[in-house]
Amino acid sequence: MAQDVCPVGSEPTLSFTQGFIFGQLSIVLLLAAFIKFFIFGDRPSPEITASIRATERRSRTLAHKKSLLSLRESSTRQTGQQPTLNRKKSSILRPSPPTLTIGSILDKTYYKVDSHQPESLDWFNVLVAQTIAQFRSDAQHDDAILTSLTKALNGASRPDFVDEIRVTELSLGEDFPIFSNCRIIPVDEDGLNFQSGKAFDASKATREGARLQARMDVDLSDMITLAVETKLLLNYPKRLSAVLPVALAVSVVRFSGTLSISFVPSNPSENTPTKMTFTFLDDYRLDFSIRSLMGSRSRLQDVPKIAQLVESRLHRWFDERCVEPRFQEIALPSMWPRKKNTRGGDEAIADAERSMSKTKGMEVAKDLRMEARREVEAEADARVDRGHDSLRYRRRPRAEDLFSVSGSMPGAIPDLELPT
Repeated sequence: MAQDVCPVGSEPTLSFTQGFIFGQLSIVLLLAAFIKFFIFGDRPSPEITASIRATERRSRTLAHKKSLLSLRESSTRQTGQQPTLNRKKSSILRPSPPTLTIGSILDKTYYKVDSHQPESLDWFNVLVAQTIAQFRSDAQHDDAILTSLTKALNGASRPDFVDEIRVTELSLGEDFPIFSNCRIIPVDEDGLNFQSGKAFDASKATREGARLQARMDVDLSDMITLAVETKLLLNYPKRLSAVLPVALAVSVVRFSGTLSISFVPSNPSENTPTKMTFTFLDDYRLDFSIRSLMGSRSRLQDVPKIAQLVESRLHRWFDERCVEPRFQEIALPSMWPRKKNTRGGDEAIADAERSMSKTKGMEVAKDLRMEARREVEAEADARVDRGHDSLRYRRRPRAEDLFSVSGSMPGAIPDLELPT
């Protein structure tokens, strides 16, 4: 019976020490590659980055329009299947005036959508520049902007591993945006153009929700800077295990795009006011200049990956708020004249008289206070002078004055003179 022979085990080609060293070298190489290509890698050029972002935004806008058109076709199909009721019009009520459509507005204002030349908006640029200049002047004498920014940066959305954020620099720039090439474009309730690329047909712009949209080009080249500093906190394995100081400065150096403004009429049945909506088309360009500084002793300055992450986050924030199909909506006050908003006329004269009487009363009260203060000061000075007179050094009397007494002393011998 043959005996079973155990196979001889193959010996490892590498010892434990060699394997440990090989593993450590692999980790070091991975860390070096990560630091070199991920943290200190070169950023792509601004032109390439802007082109990639514009392509992504354009594809997102086209997908949104395609979904809107498909929903509109399905709703039109369902509406056509429902029977319509013919209502008899009343012969007593006065017929209502015809509905004012965007076609009639364009006709009455002599604006030809297809042939009207874009406007330069020079007067509008002057008004905007004055407004921004006043805003910057007010900001120099008021800490409201700084307080609001600090409160917003340290709000509930601040993560736990980030210490308090402190604003170190705030610059509102020196130049002004330039608006140009303004044109009026009819759009439907979803903000889509009527037959883009074709002649405008006013008969097809009678649907409810159709409105006129003003589009204008915006260009700004400036240096608007916000600089902050904070600390990154490492709370593992225990709280505040490590602290990394971080300083970041973000500057907007250029913005160019197309601004779209339109008015949404009020709806009395739903008690909604007139609203103004504005948004930017997806062909905008926004360039930043980002500076960073990390560490306290060994500092890392202007890390490219940090600048890329911050810029991507800022673009996403802007896209999610005011780039089509999203828009900002502002409720407008009523334009009808009201008594509480009236200025000028007799009321202005009465207000001026009240202000003058109030000013005169304040001046009289101020004069009385000054006169009372002068009287108190004069009385105090007189009291001080009397005190100085009572404490003034008096002349020492002479011997003749001490012993020259009128009359005779009791017990004195008459006609007796003392020898001198």
